[in-house]
Amino acid sequence: MCLAIPTQVEELLDDDMALVNLGGVRKEISLALVDGVAVGDYVIVHVGYALNRIDPEEAARTLALFAEMAEAGAAAGDGG
Repeated sequence: MCLAIPTQVEELLDDDMALVNLGGVRKEISLALVDGVAVGDYVIVHVGYALNRIDPEEAARTLALFAEMAEAGAAAGDGG
């Protein structure tokens, strides 16, 4: 199973690279596969590569679903 995560671009770097923030973890990713990305854009990231841009509303919905799944997993694992 592959998982691609929406994240917001915080800074553009040299050589088609960007800095993003994944839940508090800052990470460099490649923008080589996506044209025209700007600071503030949301991109879908998989194994260090931005695959495409995504609108902010879709990113928010997807991130909310990930948070919901994490809460459900935590609740299921608490024994109660």
